[in-house]
Order: sequence, then C-alpha cells, then structure tokens
Amino acid sequence: MNRTARAFWLGSPGRGEIREVELPEPGADEVVVRALYSGVSRGTETLVFRGGVPESQHTAMRAPFQEGDFPGPVKYGYLSVGVVEEGPGTLTGRTVFCLYPHQTRYVVPAAAVTPVPEGVPAGRAVLAGTVETAVNALWDAAPLLGDRIAVVGGGMVGSSVAALLARFPGVRVQLVDADPARAKTAEALGVGFALPADAEGECDLVVHASATEQGLGRALELLRPEGTVVELSWYGDRKVSVPLGEAFHSRRLTVRGSQVGTVSPARAHRGYGDRLALALDLLTDPALDALVTGESPFEELPDVMPRLASGDIPALCHRVRYDDPDHGAHA
Repeated sequence: MNRTARAFWLGSPGRGEIREVELPEPGADEVVVRALYSGVSRGTETLVFRGGVPESQHTAMRAPFQEGDFPGPVKYGYLSVGVVEEGPGTLTGRTVFCLYPHQTRYVVPAAAVTPVPEGVPAGRAVLAGTVETAVNALWDAAPLLGDRIAVVGGGMVGSSVAALLARFPGVRVQLVDADPARAKTAEALGVGFALPADAEGECDLVVHASATEQGLGRALELLRPEGTVVELSWYGDRKVSVPLGEAFHSRRLTVRGSQVGTVSPARAHRGYGDRLALALDLLTDPALDALVTGESPFEELPDVMPRLASGDIPALCHRVRYDDPDHGAHA
C-alpha cells in the first residue's frame, strides 16, 4: 500500500498549496481511507482561507483533524467521503463519511468514520456535515406543525435548513435571498422563494443564515410578536449591528444562537454520532443534489479556493473530486 498522500494546506491567508504527506501505519483500531470526494463549505472555509478567524475563536474553530494553527499554515476542512481500504472487516470496502480535511488518503480511528447508507451516492454524501448543522438548528428551533417560517440566506446552510423544513407537514417555508438565482434552488428543494423586500411576514420562526447585518435586520422584521430568530451565521472577525431598538422590546422578539459544535440541549441525550447518522439518512433525498453547485479536481484546489473566496465562482457546496491513478477516476 502506498504510504504517501497529498493534502491541501492554507500556506498563508489567501494562498493554498498541495503538500505531500507520509501516512502512519494504521493501528488495530484505525482505518485507511482513500478519498473519493470532499466538499468546500463555502462560508466557513473561505473565511478561514482569507484569515478571518478571530484569535479568540482559534480553539473553538478547530476542525477535528486539523493540522497547524490559524491563520496559517493550516490544513482545514471537514467534509470528506471515501472508501475504507484497510481496517476492521466490518468497514473494509465501505463508503464512509469523515470530518477530515482535503486529502487523497488518510488514517483515522475507526470510530471517526460513519458508513454512508445504501441509496446515498458518494458525491451527495459530502453534504452530510452541513445537513448535520441543519439538523442541530432545527432541534434548537423546534418548529411546530403549521408554522410560518422564513429562512433568510440561501447559502449552503440556509438551503439545507429549508430542505429539511420542506418535509414538515403544514408549514409555510420561504427561502429569502438577495440573489434571484436562488429561486431555482428553492424550487428544487420544494420551498417558496422571495427577495428580501417581498418576503412574507408574521413568521413564527425565522432561521438566519445570510451572515449579513442586513439579513439579520430583515429576519427580525419578518417575525410576528414573540417570534424567534435562530441565528446560524458565523461572522468571524466582523462586527455586526443588531437592531434592538424600535419595536424589538415591545414585540418581545427573541434572537437565539445555534452552533453545530454542541449537540442541541433539546436533544442532549443524543450524541454526535447519532446526529451525523441521521444527517446521512436524510441524504437519500435526491432533491439535495441542488446544493452541489460545482466540481473540480483536487489538484486544482489551490486555484479554485481563491475564486470561491472572492465569489468569482458562485457556489453553495463546491465538490472536490479525487482521481486516483492507481484506482481510476470517481466521477
């Protein structure tokens, strides 16, 4: 077995590079995974790429298998799907998801991989980490039958939340985004769409995921009295103003944070593994393919990442394909 691999590193803010790495010999309770696909979570990873993680959050923002430190050099990422080449017999040959950075092969504890269910293509399984974020957000938000709900921000996280809400009976779900092109995404996911000025108000619940000050302000405007905004946006080192004047107090509105790093207190009896397994089960729905909006080979990642960070490549989830010369391409 070839014990070398290639990994994508952020050499310094704004500059990515591919490095060759030596793989350790796997232990008895470890697996060797050959990557098929990985995903770029555009919001978080491009924030890391530009060096925007505030020093106070360096520890909280560490990915499970991160190497190096912010702002760089750092190997960062957490949406990897591959095939187990070596390991326990129950896993060998299985397609698995792992919270690992962009790397052609890697060695991790067997407990760190989650088998991808039958019926979920490997290329769609890269969405598992983001759908897991959406699961946690909805555990926090606790939507009810018949609720009127807006999701402000049609990026990868917001669209994942909207996709799951589309399965709730009797709810009115509207995806709100300033980009009219997101209407096609909403249609594919089975939810309504509106530009911010046209969004329907009197919402029981608004999930905010636009990572903009304007989006947060609009989210509050869309609430009914005593309604709640669940804030999913990660602003990094940017400061934002929250409109807590005007009718915020008289209407008794609530802004509540949600973050995937901790299992929602509403489901504290469930573990991280349970939550990820649920996310993978939910990916049997082919409608979620709409969240993968681009693909490129691993070798091009140093050129692609700056274009994702600048918005030159508009993307929800950008998928990275690993073409292994020893095993053929996995398109």
